[in-house]
Amino acid sequence: MSPTVYDFKTRQINGKDIALSAFRGKVLLIVNTASQCGFTPQLGGLEALHQRYGDTGLAVLGFPCNQFGEQDPGTDSDIASFCQRNYGVSFQMMSKIDVNGPAAHPLYQWLCAEAPGLLGSKAIKWNFTKFLVGKDGKVIKRYAPLDKPADLASDIEAALAA
Repeated sequence: MSPTVYDFKTRQINGKDIALSAFRGKVLLIVNTASQCGFTPQLGGLEALHQRYGDTGLAVLGFPCNQFGEQDPGTDSDIASFCQRNYGVSFQMMSKIDVNGPAAHPLYQWLCAEAPGLLGSKAIKWNFTKFLVGKDGKVIKRYAPLDKPADLASDIEAALAA
């Protein structure tokens, strides 16, 4: 049986470990975030998706990452405060991770293998790369940083209806 998102564990931004199996049956939008990036305002768009679809089964999971232009250098506590203060983030933020390279979180190794990017590239190219995962725990689609959260609405609705 091939792995699903539910086979992975991670750490929440508050330092508590969580098994992604806690989200079984939900549609997940998994995003590598950064606090000092040109795409940082997408945090507001991600929060809007969380507000719009959270009650119907969407869970947005933000994974801060400092691998692209060192655009998220703060501690987990700094990042949590920034996201809440500036964008009202109430969706689930996780502890800062690497998404590429030898120290890449196993979840991201799996996501990149399941949904390669442009021209089959497995690496994450920049902050705010997004993965939509269905209720079955399998990756539906990968989105580029330029894809605005609002533009994912129809795919999210389809995944929620599936």
